[in-house]
Amino acid sequence: MRIVVTLLVLAVVGIGGWKLLPSQENKNRTITVGTTDAVTSLDPAGAYDAGSWALFSNVFQTLLSFEPDGVQPVPDAARSCAFVGSDLKTYRCTLRDGIKFPSGRAMTAQDVKFSFDRVKRINSDVGPSSLFAALSAVTADDARTVTFHLSAPDATFPLKVATGAGAIVDRETYPADSLRKDSSVDGTGPYRLTSYTKGRQARLAPNPTYKGYLSSTGRPIDLRYYSDSAQLNAAWKAKDIDVASRTLPPDVLAGLNTSDPKERVSESDSSETRNLYLNTRASSPLHDVRVRRAVAWLVDREQLAATVYQGTVDPLYSLIPTGITGHTTSFFDTYPTQSSKKARALLTEAGVSLPVRFTFAYGKGQGPGEQEAAALKKQLEAGGLFQVDVKGYEWTDFQKRMAAGKLDAWTVGWVADYPDADTFGQPLVGTGSTMATGYSNKTVDQLIRNSQQFADRSRAATDFQQIQSTIADDVPLIPLWQRKEYTVTSEDVGGGQYLMDATGVYRLWRLDWI
Repeated sequence: MRIVVTLLVLAVVGIGGWKLLPSQENKNRTITVGTTDAVTSLDPAGAYDAGSWALFSNVFQTLLSFEPDGVQPVPDAARSCAFVGSDLKTYRCTLRDGIKFPSGRAMTAQDVKFSFDRVKRINSDVGPSSLFAALSAVTADDARTVTFHLSAPDATFPLKVATGAGAIVDRETYPADSLRKDSSVDGTGPYRLTSYTKGRQARLAPNPTYKGYLSSTGRPIDLRYYSDSAQLNAAWKAKDIDVASRTLPPDVLAGLNTSDPKERVSESDSSETRNLYLNTRASSPLHDVRVRRAVAWLVDREQLAATVYQGTVDPLYSLIPTGITGHTTSFFDTYPTQSSKKARALLTEAGVSLPVRFTFAYGKGQGPGEQEAAALKKQLEAGGLFQVDVKGYEWTDFQKRMAAGKLDAWTVGWVADYPDADTFGQPLVGTGSTMATGYSNKTVDQLIRNSQQFADRSRAATDFQQIQSTIADDVPLIPLWQRKEYTVTSEDVGGGQYLMDATGVYRLWRLDWI
């Protein structure tokens, strides 16, 4: 009887185990993923946005990468990386052996040097060159060794190397002085891009020659792009996609049921923020700091979070989000309640004619941007202090107008490049920032540089606290909210909980059939 019972138990366990493993039939079956993110460019030198970098995470390799919820980067295309000496100004990496581009040519240190040099040389208005402001030179010491020479100490440089800005391209297929224009990608990531239709679809096949830190390159992926949340939701309801991410409409997210057997819902913390940016240039109606402070007194982020976003985001009162070392509540401390009276007093002191008129722009298709813009317009026009003209622009056009300083005020989300407060410093409020507000403050710039000198990032917290206090006073931006990250998959797809996190990496290879 013991033998019979044992055999029976083993048989049951065997059946259960078989059900939990992907069947042979599903092994090469494509997983279809939907998103509202847009791709600005397939060339790493010409894109600095979440949608482009999400694709880059999968088709390119960087010297370093981040594991899920990781804080420190791990070697990917590199076998090892480290600072040379103690001054944090020389950083050296040794490449893995056997990494090959789609052409079959082996990756060398010259390709790494070429990739970083062209990002700086091209210096695209919507590219990531600002991340490498301290990078003065790159040398290929031999076929496997590359050294980065910095003009100033930067403990965060390894984190920047691990971003989409550090994507390594084939020097024989990418022009050195201009962006590549075709729809092909020659990368060494876990996936190869087999076809691409702008604004519609990217087909990805596992890279058979991939060599990096991943043990598996995942299932074939059909990545579909939707112009707005409503279209993404329609595709999800019609079962045209197996995974929905970034982002379903707020009312749909608010109604998700984790106990629904027909879908799997993953909710996680995120370091993605959204700010209202204000043009500080002399030609802008928001040039006077008193006018910008008046705007800050009128913004009701609690209302935005509760109504427009139906509780799927958290109100944010600082430049740096919660969960990141250095976070404060500087805007709550400075503007604790909405006050038309204090806003009017500032505008009177500034001697401006009322109502102050300015244009407010948002990117179409980027979540409920239109509804958010309407809500902010209503808040700011209360009391007759401002007259706000709202305009929506297609995403690429929006980015170009922002970079050229042609907008008065605008909202845009910011997905952390890496899990450190530094990613909310120079790119957002440093002189020559990516957000192109025209803001420049020597004290802020110096504090950013000071914070980069600490390998122990907790020691930089004081610098970041001072930065946030100054920003609340100067108001080149107004924090609005911090996102919660949601991924929804069909019942037969697993790994959705690993797709996105605060590292900024989009892990399509973690998706699998159950």
